[in-house]
Amino acid sequence: MNRLLIIDDDKELCELLDDYLGSEGFTVDSVNDPLAGIEKALSGEHDLVVLDVMMPGMNGFDVLRNIRTTSKIPVLMLTARGSDIDRIVGLEIGADDYLPKPFNTRELVARIKAVLRRTEPDAVKGKKVAGCISVGDLVLDPGKRSLSRCGVLVDISSIEFSLLEVLLSMAGLVLTRDELAKKALGRGNSVYDRSIDVHVSSLRRKLGPNPDNTERIKTVRNLGYLYSTE
Repeated sequence: MNRLLIIDDDKELCELLDDYLGSEGFTVDSVNDPLAGIEKALSGEHDLVVLDVMMPGMNGFDVLRNIRTTSKIPVLMLTARGSDIDRIVGLEIGADDYLPKPFNTRELVARIKAVLRRTEPDAVKGKKVAGCISVGDLVLDPGKRSLSRCGVLVDISSIEFSLLEVLLSMAGLVLTRDELAKKALGRGNSVYDRSIDVHVSSLRRKLGPNPDNTERIKTVRNLGYLYSTE
């Protein structure tokens, strides 16, 4: 049974989510104070954090920054509807997904399950671990969920790992944003969803160019992205 931590100053919403998520088979803890939420998130007792952006005293972005200094626990952020900046900033800091308020509780459950599927170790999933994927100077190990460039480990987030795994396994082929979202995020990609673009931008920054100074992940206009095999 997965244990969730909700960090939100809205006590009524926390009570509603406690009841609903509990009925879906999750164990839920709620914290209304940001600092207490950071301490709980770093305790190692939870599998995923649902984190609100708008909180008094310390906003969700600062809470996430504190969590990411020492922990890679999956974080799903609750953002204001229509606020693209909030979503992009959250993803850039290290959120695994986001959901705008007000939201449908069934969609929240679907997003939580998708993030948990992505971040579970392969051994826990009961899947046969495939061999390493090697393209150019990159070696990606699905079993260890590690990435190395020229033999040096590269620190990327869980969602970036999933996205890069799809791109490398289909290197040289164009993948649409919707295909990438379904394969890497476990959900579709809406017209206004910038998640894939933000994560690709982060990967480009962390990986740098190819040894010949060409771009690793190329944008194919009006289509999507491909990982270059040149």
